[in-house]
Amino acid sequence: MRIVLQRVSSALVTIADEKVAAIQQGLLLLVGIEDADTTEDIDWLTAKIAKLRIFNDAEGVMNLSVTDVDGDVIVVSQFTLHAATKKGNRPSYIKAAKPDVAVPLYEQFISSLGQQLNKPVQTGRFGADMKVALTNDGPVTILIDSKNRE
Repeated sequence: MRIVLQRVSSALVTIADEKVAAIQQGLLLLVGIEDADTTEDIDWLTAKIAKLRIFNDAEGVMNLSVTDVDGDVIVVSQFTLHAATKKGNRPSYIKAAKPDVAVPLYEQFISSLGQQLNKPVQTGRFGADMKVALTNDGPVTILIDSKNRE
């Protein structure tokens, strides 16, 4: 499972001009799921995301988590995070899980993250053509891969 995590001062997801998610301070998570992903990946990632200290404290040091600042979270599915670009100019998405595998894991990820944060998580709509707007705060953007736990 790959996550692009962005610390935001605001984020908005629209589908066909309908606002489906909107937050102020918090995190926008782009989530890519592959066939090899399991509940263990979800548990590790959601615990890591809830506790990741990337928000500024009173001294301006990144020392607070999204939970500490009572921030909100939007989760957006993004199969293109598993693009293979080694050969040619057209990415291959063969590693990205098909919906029958990805949807249950995506829903489990959202549920688990909500439990970690002790609040609801907003989402886009799996498989939809979404427009995502954000103001990246910092900018802070972090790539987390559950198969490469650095």
